[in-house]
Amino acid sequence: MSGVVTLGETMALLTPGDRLVAGSALGVGIGGAESNVAIGLARLGHDVTWISRVGDDDLGTAVVREIRAEGVRVLAERDPDAPTGIMLKEMRDGRPRRVRYYRSASAAARWTPEDLDPVAGEIAAARVLHLTGITPALGSGPLAVVRRAVAVARAAGTEVVLDVNHRRALWTDERARTVLTGLLAGVDVVLAGTDEAALLLDRPAGDDDPDRGAELAVALTGLGPATAVVKLGELGAVAAGPDGPVHVPTGPVDVVDAVGAGDAFVAGFLAERLAGAPLREQLALGNACGGAVCRVRGDWEGLPTRADLARPERSGAVVR
Repeated sequence: MSGVVTLGETMALLTPGDRLVAGSALGVGIGGAESNVAIGLARLGHDVTWISRVGDDDLGTAVVREIRAEGVRVLAERDPDAPTGIMLKEMRDGRPRRVRYYRSASAAARWTPEDLDPVAGEIAAARVLHLTGITPALGSGPLAVVRRAVAVARAAGTEVVLDVNHRRALWTDERARTVLTGLLAGVDVVLAGTDEAALLLDRPAGDDDPDRGAELAVALTGLGPATAVVKLGELGAVAAGPDGPVHVPTGPVDVVDAVGAGDAFVAGFLAERLAGAPLREQLALGNACGGAVCRVRGDWEGLPTRADLARPERSGAVVR
């Protein structure tokens, strides 16, 4: 059994070197918020299981192989009648400009609560169940899967952690607010960006300001979770919990590719939470992991180990 169980779709990730034109070479990798968190936790020394569905195709094989190679326990059903989802990064001047999804008819979009029956014991035995707001956006079946997973976790005393991860390409703001606020009653910890927190609270979007972040975090705890974290990007993160709001700033980062930074933050945050560290230290490791991913191209390739974080070159010093 694993300390953390996470469930959600991982897709084949196609990345051109720059603008996609006829004859362009495409790099083939994988990408998915939940598997990003799983890989991040594994690199930080934790036992983690990723639960999902993939197509019975070469892309599904690649997804499973890559995640398993990172030390994550994989429980992924193969669907013979639906493909593995695809994600395409549109690039401009060598940097990601937009991410497009091709997943509406994927194997994970066909998920049903009955598919959880063989793995429900994994959720019940885990210390933490990690979810995102992406899975319920995939359709009624995946939403029912998330609700079933939360029910299993609650009955077993497994802590439930939800990262909002709102994707407007998948559903509307109104639908997201309705569904996700409904889930929050069964969630112990919620993580969100400032705009995502404002969305759940039905407030106007605003700046990534620590004081505003603290206000939003406190308000989120009023929807059910005991702890709420608001990610502030380059300003760090703020959390509200039993001990009141805590803001932890982050250091400067030369951003190469910011995709996946939020997932890296969650991995670092959960790693310290599992270790029993204070909330301030949970936020600090989250910040450090998010910054590490921003320095490297790719969604998860830059996820650090604890040894990586301790290396002197992280501080800008030259190793001689």
